[in-house]
Amino acid sequence: MPPRAKSAPRKPATTRKRKTKPAAGSVGLEAREVTASAPTAEAVRLRGQIEAAGGVEIAAYREPFGGFWVALAALPLDKIRPTPYQRELSKAHAERLASVIPKVGRFLDPVIAVPDDDGGFITPNGMHRLSALGALGAKTVIALVMPEPEIAFRILALNTEKAHNLKDKALEVIRMARAIAGDARKAGTSEADVAFELEQASLITLGVCYESNARFSGGAYNSVVARTEAFSTEPMADSLELREAHAERLLELDVAVTAAVARLKAAGWNSGYLKPIVVARINPLRFVKAGKDDARPDFDKTIDRMLEGAKKFDPSKVKAADMAIASAVGGGDGDD
Repeated sequence: MPPRAKSAPRKPATTRKRKTKPAAGSVGLEAREVTASAPTAEAVRLRGQIEAAGGVEIAAYREPFGGFWVALAALPLDKIRPTPYQRELSKAHAERLASVIPKVGRFLDPVIAVPDDDGGFITPNGMHRLSALGALGAKTVIALVMPEPEIAFRILALNTEKAHNLKDKALEVIRMARAIAGDARKAGTSEADVAFELEQASLITLGVCYESNARFSGGAYNSVVARTEAFSTEPMADSLELREAHAERLLELDVAVTAAVARLKAAGWNSGYLKPIVVARINPLRFVKAGKDDARPDFDKTIDRMLEGAKKFDPSKVKAADMAIASAVGGGDGDD
């Protein structure tokens, strides 16, 4: 018998390094340290801005996690407004808040605020509370005021006051992008520089689409756009031109997909998932695993193929099983 071939030596097992949790009580300031030091020049200047707006600084302290200075202040209600780039007000949510506050008999949830350029303040997380207080005739709102205007973008990205849907988030992101692009102090800032605040490059393109068409079915295209868009390192004013061009292509595709949906309906199909079904069938990336290689699929080439597929879409090839699967997984925004 021929000698057995030696098997290749096994590679030593690699052990994953576990992230160690900080020891309890090891992070941030001691309680006595929160007010132990004198306010910085920036914190003193913030007090002046509060007083100039007709407000009163109740206390200044260092928040205990990161040690940054914060002012607890009473601000005139007419001197604070929501950031101009966040989502639309939910009237129902504001009305619910307005009905609850009188039952408690007091307002116990301060908003967060930063100075604006007009001598007032903006809040990235208190739009509905401001609306509720205004409806109740309140004069004053309690706020946690921070001196850094840029913190508004970061807090807005973390805002959980009311859950976002895709449309809300995309509109919020495009408004942030436009605000940054239009701010001379942020000249040269790129999408990559504020990736945390913008969350996903695809949201910028979808936001432009929603600006143009409030009933745009972004959910049907989100997976495709997310695979083909990446944060740009160009100045925001330049990258916005690219996003707007991509949004035009996406809106063009939506017209072709809507026509394919109409053909499905004419063939007797009736479902809230017709658009996702069409998009799934014409999506050239559906069989390409994400992360298989380093190359990101080209946006324009992908949309070109999808446009061609939408125009040739044949309703006779859709089966009842396709509808069942689409209903099970969901998708789209509910707009055919």
